Amino acid sequence: MDSVALPKVVLHDHLDGGLRPGTVLDLADAIGYRGLPASDPAALANWFNQSGSQSLERYLEAFSETLAVMQTPEALRRVAYEAAVDLATDGVVYAEIRFAPELHTARGLTLDEVIGAVRDGGAAGEAECGIVVRIIVDAMRQLDESERVAHTAVGFAGRGVVGFDLAGPEAGFPASRHAAACGIAREGGLHLTVHAGEGDGPSSIADAVDGCGAERIGHGVRIVEDLDFADGEVVGAGSIAETVLDGGIPLEVCPSSNVDTGLYRTIGDHPVGLLDRAGFRVTLNTDNRLMTGTSMSREFDLTAVHQGFTVEDFRRVTLTAVDAAFCDENTRAAVRDRVVAGYDAAG
Repeated sequence: MDSVALPKVVLHDHLDGGLRPGTVLDLADAIGYRGLPASDPAALANWFNQSGSQSLERYLEAFSETLAVMQTPEALRRVAYEAAVDLATDGVVYAEIRFAPELHTARGLTLDEVIGAVRDGGAAGEAECGIVVRIIVDAMRQLDESERVAHTAVGFAGRGVVGFDLAGPEAGFPASRHAAACGIAREGGLHLTVHAGEGDGPSSIADAVDGCGAERIGHGVRIVEDLDFADGEVVGAGSIAETVLDGGIPLEVCPSSNVDTGLYRTIGDHPVGLLDRAGFRVTLNTDNRLMTGTSMSREFDLTAVHQGFTVEDFRRVTLTAVDAAFCDENTRAAVRDRVVAGYDAAG
């Protein structure tokens, strides 16, 4: 299976988790930042790559270095442009790239300037490569800026920004604490996805859905803790799992990232296949391409080898992602046509 040739749709890809190591070095040099742990691309890539570390703390530490160099309009435009190019090179035809603008204001940028720079960079990559790029704006659930972030994001609705998300630590910071911000986003024309069921259990998913009206769940894999099993297969579901199943709420599953942060020991242990077989609307995603040393093609390869996914499975989950995308219907139809044509060509 040539996984690079298969058309892909990614709904969960963090901008600050997907930089090229060489770009990190260039951006650090441009602003005089001297805090990087290595001075050549290969060594820096090795430092960033947390594959197999199984340490959430070490995994998150790496973001301090990418964020340090993403504090100017030029840097944000370049990183967004390169993200679009890199994803397109990997066979991605539609991408929703997310980031938290409040983390890019350390050198004086406004939230509007941050979002505008990312939007412009993504649009440049889209124009060059033919990939469709849309933006999801994150608010950090451990901070108190979510309503301001939501108001700013709404100003870009219909201009590249399609969604609003809550990211950051789940435990101790329930999504419903930011229900007002989610309401602002929804009323302003943005869709809602919420990180839940990664760092905390099923109750976090319930809070995201019931407390915020989440249309999709970022990660969501700990929904398995609300399921009953026999011989390795699902035979019953609790109320939270039933809500997700009956509501057809898509899960933005990121297998390799979940292994790297210690949620599961190996890809073989990951519940992505089990959830798919149980009828959950599973989508495959990268999360953080730099820190996990991954790509959509790699996620396809790993789930094929360790979870038994076939080309037909990839076609199905990719079309699920098309249906779950936050774009307008004309864009969705065009992306769906590209996906179907690509899989038809692949046989």
